[in-house]
Amino acid sequence: MSLTPILKTDSATEEASRMAQREKSRRHVLDLDDFSASEIASVLDTARAMREVLQRDIKKVPTLRGRVVVTLFYEPSTRTRVSFEEAGKVLSADVINLSTSGSSVEKGESLLNTGLTLQAMGASVVVIRHPHSGAPYLLARHLERMGVINAGDGLHAHPTQALLDLYTIREKLGSLAGLKVVIVGDVLHSRVARSNLWGLVKVGARVTLCGPATLLPLDLLRRNGGLPEEHPLASVVVDTDLDRAIEGADVVMALRLQAERQNSGFLPSLREYVRRWQVNEARLANAVPHVLVMHPGPMNEGVEISTSIAHGDRSVIEEQVTNGVAIRMALLYQLCSGHGSTGAS
Repeated sequence: MSLTPILKTDSATEEASRMAQREKSRRHVLDLDDFSASEIASVLDTARAMREVLQRDIKKVPTLRGRVVVTLFYEPSTRTRVSFEEAGKVLSADVINLSTSGSSVEKGESLLNTGLTLQAMGASVVVIRHPHSGAPYLLARHLERMGVINAGDGLHAHPTQALLDLYTIREKLGSLAGLKVVIVGDVLHSRVARSNLWGLVKVGARVTLCGPATLLPLDLLRRNGGLPEEHPLASVVVDTDLDRAIEGADVVMALRLQAERQNSGFLPSLREYVRRWQVNEARLANAVPHVLVMHPGPMNEGVEISTSIAHGDRSVIEEQVTNGVAIRMALLYQLCSGHGSTGAS
């Protein structure tokens, strides 16, 4: 069913409709490894139209009236869950928030049966966060009439966070191709870093990963016997020296240092981490003057990022949160509109 007749009543969502038509719509958003560069651009362009809606006094359009969006979170979340809820409601969808507490999950219902139940009830899209990598893929494999959006699965992927990061960078710097982006911190355990890697490489950015060797992916650390040259991520640079890695950086993205890593043998001490890998004023002096500082949140201020930088004029962390709503509006629109559906994942 096409929503174009409805969209014609609103200039911003009409523009979103035209942009979304550039690519055949997909049924699921699981990660960015199967997105093309043009499809990423289509999502970002659609988000720009959605951002215009969010800047109005009355943030409401009838675009997804009658559609049902379910958020199914097996892990705690503030930013992602609230932004999906706001995105759905701004587009006039009926949003149902489902948690494991108080649901049939407590009685032992499997993830697949929960998904099939939601599909049978007529939900259009389920947004799922799950502690086990691959859980959204399981649902996508078995659900024929309901879209699946991965809001974070284990240590694997967080595609909507990566898309909002790409959107924020493009809106600030005008282009993504050729930019030097440094991602620093606990890359090994970061689903945000994994999805950002795929997205940034697809759009032509130059990516450097930095952090303690114990917190970097082994397949990227091992240049000999690691990734083959033809692998899409073979161009990614890995460096354990942040002072060197940050030279000439256009974007620096700090990742949250998970406290349990300090007690698991990954770090000699928290003080050592702060000394060598914290994003602070002194280190940013080696980046380009217009450098953007990002963080997916929640932040450990004073650990992976200094307070002055986190709230300074080079930080776009709050804008990332706002842009997250626009990106999720764009994705809900593209999945729910159903135009030209091909069944692609």
